[in-house]
Amino acid sequence: MPSSDNPDNEWKSLWDARQSALTSVLGETDGMVLHALIPFHLGGQADVICFHNHVPGRVAATCELLGEESQKKNQLGTYELMIAHRDDNTWGPNLISRLARYTCDAVLEPGHTMDIGPAVPEGSTISGFLFVDYSRFKFRGENAGLLLCIGVTADEMAACRQRKQQEIFDTLKAAGVYPYTDLFRPSVLKPAQGSVWRRFFGGKS
Repeated sequence: MPSSDNPDNEWKSLWDARQSALTSVLGETDGMVLHALIPFHLGGQADVICFHNHVPGRVAATCELLGEESQKKNQLGTYELMIAHRDDNTWGPNLISRLARYTCDAVLEPGHTMDIGPAVPEGSTISGFLFVDYSRFKFRGENAGLLLCIGVTADEMAACRQRKQQEIFDTLKAAGVYPYTDLFRPSVLKPAQGSVWRRFFGGKS
């Protein structure tokens, strides 16, 4: 019988607990795990799991950070990163896998923004992330949660940095953007293009 202090058993127990916490919010996974080339505990990127039944499209979430002692906790407590796409785009899952390590170096709070311009695909209108308090729960008795990374355009990010985060969040939601990161969408802050982004996201103009 395996020893209870076997590192492999401890890792699996922690992985299972993290996955259970995520499925309690996002539903069952689709069975796909995007593995990092270098394990997170060795200084690499985070493994990511995917969900197809939470919202139309696909949600991806890191599964390495809940209970991670090196992570700098935010107001949620210990937290995982998540991103949503309308399709099976791998750009977002790959980026949050890399961003996970950064949460051990700096505090990312809901309402904060991050410039990601160099990391976006060529021609993308997205230039930053707005971090959103998506869900709060308990993990092994401690405060925990999910921090949504939602892509924003340069003018939307500028407005957030002028302390208009709630206004931007409400506008993204009204436009049908939230909770998705759409890499090639028009800005929701240009009234002249209002009918354009409504058509783009399937709403009524």
